[in-house]
Amino acid sequence: MKKIPIAILGATGLVGQKFIELLENHPYFRINELVASEKSKGKPFAEVARPVFSDIKSQAKDIELKGLGDGIDSKVVFSALPSESAKTLEWKLAKDGKLVISKASANRMDRKVPLIVPEVNPEHIVMLDKQRESISGGLVCDPNCTTIILALTLKPLIDKFKIKRIIATSMQALSGAGHPGLASLEAIGNILPYIPGEEEKLEMEQRKIFGKFTGSSIKMSSMEIFGSCNRVPVLNGHTLSVHIEFGERIDPECARRELTDFVGLPNLPSGLKHPIIVRGEQDRPQPHLDASGMAVTVGRIRKGLNSKSIAYQVVGDNLVRGAAGVGILDAELLVSKGYI
Repeated sequence: MKKIPIAILGATGLVGQKFIELLENHPYFRINELVASEKSKGKPFAEVARPVFSDIKSQAKDIELKGLGDGIDSKVVFSALPSESAKTLEWKLAKDGKLVISKASANRMDRKVPLIVPEVNPEHIVMLDKQRESISGGLVCDPNCTTIILALTLKPLIDKFKIKRIIATSMQALSGAGHPGLASLEAIGNILPYIPGEEEKLEMEQRKIFGKFTGSSIKMSSMEIFGSCNRVPVLNGHTLSVHIEFGERIDPECARRELTDFVGLPNLPSGLKHPIIVRGEQDRPQPHLDASGMAVTVGRIRKGLNSKSIAYQVVGDNLVRGAAGVGILDAELLVSKGYI
């Protein structure tokens, strides 16, 4: 197929750089435009970007950056903007005929916007049809990185069992704070037990993802979920400790089988047949060993407080599975469904 030209908003940030890395030689998409702040406008991408994990080797390194006020030619736009910039600009682009796939938090809970984890709630993309009754483009949002990692593990369990209550405690990597991130005096050898807005996102976004589209908007799921979010001195990879109470007795081995057998979207370029990896060792998963790519890794699946509950640990790559990678998978899904 002829490659589709795309634009990346917020191209010089950590998520923007990860979009560029993952889109190199992509079979569907070609990087056409990179957009950053006005102070970076007119400069080559490689001159402005401050790489954290590796040198910039992409063919995009010589692309001249546009400013946020400049026109966008590409019909498909990936947004990695700060929330305050995203709120109005993303809708403006959608009204101008662009299909915007956003990693920003600003519009996630808008009743008109689908909040997609492609393996979990792909049926919600029909909300674009409702949007297109009034605008020529469209806006799709990705959830918070921690929300995505948890939602992927909840999907096979919700499909099989009745879940009553979820308690999730996150240990989130420093890269989730962006670049330059936290001051070293705060982060090194320390745990920050509060990340502004993260607990609300973890709770409310799950309810939207697992809600039902009524034909006009999403009816939120009634699931009970309580989150506690912590920033920890880990470079990359978010960990969650999860306790789930069910409406019936559950054997941890049954939960293990459902997680192991869950099938993702293997027919899409970024999709995996088994996006959930289950490990049996007592000391896994670990961010250093298991946070890589589009799979999440689950371990320590065990009996919870009673016979109707289980507990487990899950680790995921917050920049790939939790950010740029899931945005690209969204776009691939939209191509497969004819929206792009």
